[in-house]
Amino acid sequence: MKKSYGEYFNKPSLKSARKRLTKDTPNIDFQRHINIKDVGQGKHYLIQTYGCQGNEADTETMKGILEALSFKETQREDHADLIILNTCAIRENAENRVFGELGRLKKYKRINPDLILGVAGCMPQEEDVVNRLLEKYHHVDLIFGTHNIYKLPEYLESALMNKERVVEVLSEEGSIVENMPKKREHHSKAWVNIMFGCDEFCTYCIVPYTRGKERSRKPQAIIEEVKELVKSGYKEVTLLGQNVNAYGRDFTDINYTFADLLDDLGQIEMPRIRFTTSHPNDFDEQTVKVLAAHANMMPHIHLPVQSGSNAILKKMNRKYTKESYLKLVQTIRKHIPNVSLTTDIIVGFPGESETDFKETLDLVEQCDFEGAFTFVFSARKGTPAANYQDNTAFTEKKERLQRLNTIINAGYKRGHDRFKGKTVEVLVEGVSKKDDHIMAGYTRHNKLVNFPGDVSLVGTLLNVKVNETKTWFMQGEIYEDA
Repeated sequence: MKKSYGEYFNKPSLKSARKRLTKDTPNIDFQRHINIKDVGQGKHYLIQTYGCQGNEADTETMKGILEALSFKETQREDHADLIILNTCAIRENAENRVFGELGRLKKYKRINPDLILGVAGCMPQEEDVVNRLLEKYHHVDLIFGTHNIYKLPEYLESALMNKERVVEVLSEEGSIVENMPKKREHHSKAWVNIMFGCDEFCTYCIVPYTRGKERSRKPQAIIEEVKELVKSGYKEVTLLGQNVNAYGRDFTDINYTFADLLDDLGQIEMPRIRFTTSHPNDFDEQTVKVLAAHANMMPHIHLPVQSGSNAILKKMNRKYTKESYLKLVQTIRKHIPNVSLTTDIIVGFPGESETDFKETLDLVEQCDFEGAFTFVFSARKGTPAANYQDNTAFTEKKERLQRLNTIINAGYKRGHDRFKGKTVEVLVEGVSKKDDHIMAGYTRHNKLVNFPGDVSLVGTLLNVKVNETKTWFMQGEIYEDA
C-alpha cells in the first residue's frame, strides 16, 4: 500500500539546480533549529555512508544532530529505530548498490513497522532517483538532500511523531550552516569543511547539480574550528571542498583566498593539515608558496587531471590544457621538491581515441605520479557527456585502463621505494585487520606504513624506520633514537 505524502514534499529539479545567481549566500545558525529535544529518547540509529570525504563529513554531522536529539548509535540493523543511507551519485554503480541495499532492508520494516528508513545525500538531489524512490520504494519514509541536513530534527518529528512520509530535496544554490554538532569518527584526525558546492560544470560530473554553487565558510569560523580541534588533541585536519582552490572567490565583503586561509592555518599548532579536492585551473603559485612555507602543510597534493589530451580536456570542460597542467606540476616541484603527487584519471571518455589515450600515458610518465584513482567513464544522466556519441567498445576501454594501471602501480611502488631505509613520521590510526600486534598509520606524504606496536600508540605521532616497501604499503619498525 502506497503511503500518502506528509507536510514535507519537495522534489528536486535539475533545471533549478543549474542556476547560479550573483547574490550573497545565506548564513544560518543551526541552534535555532534544534528545539525538538529528546525526540530520540530510547531509540537507536544506524547510518551507512557511501562516497567521498564530503559524505563522510555529512555523516558526522547527522550523527551529531541525532545524538543531540538523544538517539544512540547501533551497528545492528535489527536493533535500529532509524536507518539512513547517506548516498553518493558520482557513478551509476554506487547508485545501484544503494537501491540493492534498500531492497534488502525492507525485511526490517516488516519486523519493525515503526522503523524509519531514510535516504540522504547526493542521490536524492537527482530527479530520476526521487521519482524511482517514490514509485518503487514505498517503504522509504524519509528523503532529503545535501542542502537541508540541518532540518533533520523537523523531519524526524514529522516521520516519528506524526507518522508522515517526508520528502524534501532543495534544488537551491545552497546556504552556509554554522554550529552544527558533529560526532567525529576519529579522535586524532578530523574533516573540516571550508566550502561547499562546485561551479566548474565538468561535462561528466553531477556534483554541481547535487551540491549547489560554490560557497565559502567565513575564515574565522574555520580557524576557530581548527583551534578547538587542537585543544581537543587532534593531530591532523583535512580541509574539504569540491574545489578548495576556489575558496573565497564568492566573498563580496573581503578579499581572502585559499592561500590566505592556508597561511593563517599554518600558524596554528595543528601538526598536520591536508586538503582535498583541488582543481588545476584554480591552483595558483601563491598557494604553492604558502604550502612550502609552513611545516604543518603536508607534502602530498591530490591534483585530478582526468586526461592528458587537450581535445578530451576541452570536451570535459576542464578549462586547462596538458601544457598548463604540466607547468603547474613543475611549479609545485620547484617549491616543494619532495612532494608526493596523486591524481584522478578517466579512461574511455566519449570520443577518446588511441592517440588521446597515449597523450594521457605521456602525461602520467612526465608527472611521476605516486598513485591515482582511475576509472572507466560512467555516464551520469543529466550531464552533457551522457549525450555524447561514444563509439569505443567497452573491452577497449578496459584494456586501456589496464595499461594505465600498470604505469600507475609502478608509480605507487616507486613512491614507496624512495623512503626505504629512511625514518618517517607516522600518525598511528589503528590495528592491522590481520594481526593485533601490527599497527598501521600514514606518513606526511600519505603513505601507509605497517609496523609492530601496541594499541596504546593509536592517535600518536612517532618515527618509524622503513625496512621494506610493497606496491600498496611500507613495512617498518619504531625508530628509537639512542
